[in-house]
Amino acid sequence: MLSQTLSKKRKNYEVLMKVLMLLSAGLTAALTLFLVIYVLVQGIPNITWELLSTKPSYLTEKIGILPNILNTVYIILATLLLVLPIGVGAAIYLTEYASNKKVVSIIEYAAETLSGIPSIIYGLVGMLLFSNNIGTCLLSGALTLVIMNLPTIMRTTQESLKTVPQSYREGAFGLGAGKWRVVRTVVLPGCVDGVITGCILSVGRILGESAALLFTAGFAHALNGVIDGLATPGATLTVALYVYAKEQGEFGVAFAIAAILMILTALINFAATFVQKQFAKRRSL
Repeated sequence: MLSQTLSKKRKNYEVLMKVLMLLSAGLTAALTLFLVIYVLVQGIPNITWELLSTKPSYLTEKIGILPNILNTVYIILATLLLVLPIGVGAAIYLTEYASNKKVVSIIEYAAETLSGIPSIIYGLVGMLLFSNNIGTCLLSGALTLVIMNLPTIMRTTQESLKTVPQSYREGAFGLGAGKWRVVRTVVLPGCVDGVITGCILSVGRILGESAALLFTAGFAHALNGVIDGLATPGATLTVALYVYAKEQGEFGVAFAIAAILMILTALINFAATFVQKQFAKRRSL
């Protein structure tokens, strides 16, 4: 009798927990769908070719976000060009060369701590280190984003390096290859998916970053080339969204930029999933 009572209570408890978890999952999905649908419904009608292909004109009160799109592209390219060698190099050292486990654990702990620091603090540090020395410009913002995205590149590359079978390394060593040659010809080709995934995730974070760039990159909407653009202040799409919504009250333009950013984020997530599946298929062959 007692065992039947306990069994019944356990079943009731399991049913209750399943219902609560189902409600939590449903609430999360509903909030996500509501946010996505609301932004797209409000933003897509305001996206026009004129908005995407022109720059702002204060004389005619015309609004265009072409400079913001180009500034976003410039800062993404500059950040990736700087963070990739550092992050991949650090991951290779920690995985393939470092023999002191204490040093490795300290560096990994520091990287994990960096990934958890609020972006506003990165902006403050970037302003003091970069903006005060080389000026408020896209390059200062890119250098700040390098520090922010370094843990992402390093950790994804590290995890991918660890998936390369040790037998591959031993076979290459047995054929007389040196350490760097093994890393360059055997290990790195086997972890390309991790590097690409890290790049895609970093691009997603760069697209969504605004707090750090408010302190370092500036608010300008000028149309510049790559070199001139990196050396001058410029507003990315997220900063432009803040400026148009908070400073100018142009909520239609703000929702249009939000819809563009949401679509780009979705494309980046799909790209990351596609890359992972493609490399998984290659490994299974």
